[in-house]
Amino acid sequence: MDDKAILELYRARSDQAIKETSAKYGAYCYRIAYNILSCREDSQECVNDAYLAAWNTIPPKAPAILSTYLGKLTRYISLDRWKRRNAYKRGGGEVALALEELGECITDGNTPEKTYEQKELTVFFNRFLQTLSETERRVFLCRYWYLEPTGSIAKCCGFSETKVRSMLHRIRKRLRTAMEKEGLQ
Repeated sequence: MDDKAILELYRARSDQAIKETSAKYGAYCYRIAYNILSCREDSQECVNDAYLAAWNTIPPKAPAILSTYLGKLTRYISLDRWKRRNAYKRGGGEVALALEELGECITDGNTPEKTYEQKELTVFFNRFLQTLSETERRVFLCRYWYLEPTGSIAKCCGFSETKVRSMLHRIRKRLRTAMEKEGLQ
């Protein structure tokens, strides 16, 4: 079933919308959640919570790209669960490592202008991603959006894990330089 038909099921408040969403995007959403949580049960719960969030927000929202919308919901829900689970202990998994790597470039931004800064940062990131080659962009997004382990990225792209780590290091260095140049750091 195509996305337009699935969105129509949501608008009609049909239970079939969840079934069709699960059939088409269940594995995609599960992979995002599992990369963050590394726990089958928690990942499945987060995927189900993402379906509920989609149910509660469509309508009034009408996402242009349903897969991206569901991926975003799943990612935020999974990260929230990960943060709650690791609130009192230092995590040692891929999520902690990936967030720590990016933390070298990005500050917390807990200021009154946070909303404005987040929008400005989003525009900046979109511009920055356009400066990367397709391969660099794919590796960067796999690591920092989907939180894939470097070994998995290497296997997917046909690179050695060392090459992936080196590529990510160079991209982060360029990101840091670009952020300093824009006055975002």
